[in-house]
Amino acid sequence: MTRSIMKHMNVPNYLWGEGVRHSTYLINRVATRTLVSQTPYEVLKGKRPSIDHLRVFGCLGYAKTDGPHLRKLDDRTRTLVHLGTEPGSKAYRLLDPVTRKVVVSRDVVFDENKGWKWNTTTNENSEESGMFKLSLGLYGNNGLREEEEEMEQEQNNDGSMEEEDIEEEEESPSETETEQVQDLLRRSTRISKKPGYLDDYVYLADVEGERLLLLINDEPWDFSEAIEEKVWKDACKEEIASIVKNNTWELVDLPLGAKPIGLKWVFKIKRNSDGSISKHKSRLVAKGYIQRHGIDYEEVFAPVARIETVRFIIGLAASNDWEVHHLDVKTAFLHGDLKEVVYVSQPEGFVIEGSESKVYKLNKALYGLKQAPRAWNEKLNKVLGELDFVKCSKEPSLYRKRKNHGLLLVAVYVDDLLITGSKTEMINEFKAGMSRKFDMSDLGLLTYYLGIEVFQFNGGIMLKQEGYAKKILEETKMADCNAVQSPMDAGLKLSKAQEERNIDEKEYRRIIGCLRYLLHTRPDMSYSVGVLSRYMHEPKESHQAALKQVLRYLKGTFSYGLTFMKTRHSELVGYSDSSHNVDIDDGRSTTGHLFYLNECLITWCSTKQETVALSSCEAEFMAATEAAKQAIWLQELLAEILEKASEKVTIRLDNKSAIALTKNHVFHGRSKHIHKRYHFIRECVDNGQVEVEHIAGSLQKADILTKALGRIKFKEMRELIGIQDLKKMEFKIKGENVEVNLEDNLVHKLN
Repeated sequence: MTRSIMKHMNVPNYLWGEGVRHSTYLINRVATRTLVSQTPYEVLKGKRPSIDHLRVFGCLGYAKTDGPHLRKLDDRTRTLVHLGTEPGSKAYRLLDPVTRKVVVSRDVVFDENKGWKWNTTTNENSEESGMFKLSLGLYGNNGLREEEEEMEQEQNNDGSMEEEDIEEEEESPSETETEQVQDLLRRSTRISKKPGYLDDYVYLADVEGERLLLLINDEPWDFSEAIEEKVWKDACKEEIASIVKNNTWELVDLPLGAKPIGLKWVFKIKRNSDGSISKHKSRLVAKGYIQRHGIDYEEVFAPVARIETVRFIIGLAASNDWEVHHLDVKTAFLHGDLKEVVYVSQPEGFVIEGSESKVYKLNKALYGLKQAPRAWNEKLNKVLGELDFVKCSKEPSLYRKRKNHGLLLVAVYVDDLLITGSKTEMINEFKAGMSRKFDMSDLGLLTYYLGIEVFQFNGGIMLKQEGYAKKILEETKMADCNAVQSPMDAGLKLSKAQEERNIDEKEYRRIIGCLRYLLHTRPDMSYSVGVLSRYMHEPKESHQAALKQVLRYLKGTFSYGLTFMKTRHSELVGYSDSSHNVDIDDGRSTTGHLFYLNECLITWCSTKQETVALSSCEAEFMAATEAAKQAIWLQELLAEILEKASEKVTIRLDNKSAIALTKNHVFHGRSKHIHKRYHFIRECVDNGQVEVEHIAGSLQKADILTKALGRIKFKEMRELIGIQDLKKMEFKIKGENVEVNLEDNLVHKLN
């Protein structure tokens, strides 16, 4: 559209910015493919836009001149070029092609059939040819919004004209008149200071984009919109009731010199794993971004359970046939005790009559405060200590309790608690104890946690992210694409490819970020997504093509996931591998390792090595050291939980030279340059913490994490590490074998 409107009136290219702005203005007021019966403006504002004021871009406009000291024969109009509507006002933007200055005026008469003859006024030899200077004053237009009511009255209002850069008239008046004009137009020498309310200035387009997303999700933007619906009004009342019940604040007079922190209502629709609405949640949030360190808060860090810790707990529970339960603490942050004195203003819609000038002094934390997560964590840590729980030193968010030869484990992720143990009685006792301390939501057996779908059955537990995978495909418009059998072609060599054309960097990063969260249950995609993550800066067309193949692979495997089965023996086994010199740009190798707890895949990693390896033996040795670090952590965590002596962790390699290098100082001539930090595995082997074994390359499970494999080999390795189609597994568990049913139906039809 920009090119069309500029070529129609032969507008020069240096005005491309004005053309883009006017095109955007028009697109927001016409129908689109997505919004058939409405315009984007109508969706956002809730009313039809007025288009009576629109004029042809680049046409001639005659603006009224009403400057001081006009003589009788002076022109009363100026011939200018129309550049669209001025943002934040009801005036037109006009360009003087001679002086290249922008004029803002409401009193304009247009001739939409004529355009300016640019060749007669453009000086191509000028040093500033093609440059267009625009000044909006010191503070711009202050983010003023355009009101539709003003646009409708535009034709009836008297005009006035403003010029952004004022220069002297070309004709020379008398000396007396010149002195009067200079005195009248003299610029003030006072130093202007930027007002404080512009410190947090944001672009109007970003705010409108956020509001449009909220409209799509049926979530109100602010309290004035939410109060119109009963469901949101009840949610706000419930939030205030929780605050009052917990004795979170008390109404006081604001002390002299103290500044209250503002409050804001945030509205969110919580959904289940299938997309259905779970509840309408209103949250009163403090504007903690104005807090100052050392005055309003001190420490803010609060530990949360890592995803690999969650898989560790689920794997331990599945192998021992334990149940995993889920608890949620209602308004968790409101229970944290504050050490600092904090004042907040009264919330919108709940201002107490007769006490409008008073503020609330917080006794406990409030959502939005920087210290709120830490205050809640300290409160929860104290309560769990009273219930005889002990915090694990290797995982601060994991607590354990021993009672009558029974074990109970609790993993904490903010206000979500994962509970598992050897005895159901201990789990029920813990739930009752927590209910006496906090207002709890007992969600029963774990079914959905941080976007991960959990299916517990007799003899095991399944983990998948099917709903999240479908959402990724829908957002990337790949839901109807053709599926492929591998995420990356074997032998594909990606590089920075400086000669290729750039793609949308923001969209590329967004998709990669979504896929990286999907890796919590999909180690088969770790290598391909990890390689694409290396090109977040200036991605090229080849990276986009590889990314689309990953999405096509996801299309055919979105129901795949992990299965943790019950086992009789207990062991911790790891696999380590590397691919030598696979990165074209810097020649570094890729490390991959994965660990099994009682035959349950609990942790894995695929990453590029920090230094260049000069041989495959050196690359394997460096990869084994990284695996040993993970093995020691898992070993000590398992020993601390089970309260028994730790056993050796077995790490399996497919390179005999690297195995020999881990046990003794051989090949000194080829290994003397290896950094001493990578000799950590030798110490682990000498201390009896790690045992290194050789395994055939065809059975090396970590091979899928280090290189792109062919379709047949990839499928074999995927099944070998334990990735399965969980939809078929669910049918088999429920006794509904689809394939058998289809065969029976076919035989019945033939008969």
